[in-house]
Amino acid sequence: MLRFLHGALALGLGAVVFCGAVAAAPPAGVQRDIPYGSDARQRFDVYLPAQAAPGAPVIFMVHGGGWRIGSKTETAVVQNKAPYFTARGYVFISIDYRMLPDADPLQQARDVALALAAAQSRAAGWGADPRRFVLMGHSAGAHLVALLAANPSLAPGASWLGVVALDSGALDVPDIMQQRHLPLYDAAFGRDPAFWRQVSPQHALQPGAQPFLLVCSSQRERACRQAHAFAARAQAAGVRAEVLEQAKSHRDINLQLGADPAYTGAVQTFLDSLGAR
Repeated sequence: MLRFLHGALALGLGAVVFCGAVAAAPPAGVQRDIPYGSDARQRFDVYLPAQAAPGAPVIFMVHGGGWRIGSKTETAVVQNKAPYFTARGYVFISIDYRMLPDADPLQQARDVALALAAAQSRAAGWGADPRRFVLMGHSAGAHLVALLAANPSLAPGASWLGVVALDSGALDVPDIMQQRHLPLYDAAFGRDPAFWRQVSPQHALQPGAQPFLLVCSSQRERACRQAHAFAARAQAAGVRAEVLEQAKSHRDINLQLGADPAYTGAVQTFLDSLGAR
C-alpha cells in the first residue's frame, strides 16, 4: 500500500491547494449521479450553462487516479473546468467508472464508451448536440480517452470532434512496462505483452481518428516523450495531433485548466479549431 501511495503522489494525486485562480461564474445547475450501468460507479454528473444555445458543445471529462482511485467530483477535475466551460456555453460532463481490481483498463475504457453513449442519447434534453462532444481526460483518464479515440471500435455508434489528453498516464504501454516503472502500472497492465499492446493508444491508433491535443508536463520527461512519439505516429497515419508542453506539475495540468489564462487559451484554441464553441 505504501508503494502504491508513493506512486500515486508521484503522479500528482496528493492534496495540493491552488491559490490565485479567478473562477468563472458557477454553472447554472448540476444533474448528479445519472446512471449508465448497474454498478454504483457507473454514474456521471452534468453541469449546465446558464444560457445554452441549441446544439451546445459538450466537454466529456474522465478523471484520473492510477486506474484505481479518483472521482468525478474531485476539485482538480471540476473546480475550474466546469465554471469555465459552462460560462462559454458548453455542457460539462464528469464521469465515474469502475476501478481496479474490479475492472482492468480495457474494461474501464468500455465503461467510458458506455457513459459516452448514454450521454449522447440524452444530449438533446440538455440543449446539447451529440455530434459536438470533445473527449477529455487526465492521467489514467487521459489514457482511457486516448485509447477510445485511437480505437473507435470500442465505442460503436458514438462520435466525437476530438480529444484533449491531459498528461496521460500511458500512451505507449509496452514502452512503460519494459522499463523501470511505478508499481501501479503492474497493477493496471499485468505481465502479458499482448494485453499491453491491446490497451496502448499508440499501438491501437487507427487511420481516420479524430484530432488529438496532448498536453504534457515538462516536469515529467517520459510523459512528454510519449506525447511527441504518439503525435509523430498519428501524423504519419494522417491523423492530426498536437503536443502542448506545460511547465506545471501533473496535478496542476488538471487543476489549472480553466484558471490559468495562457494555458486555458491554448486549449481553447484547439477546441475552437474543432468547431467546439
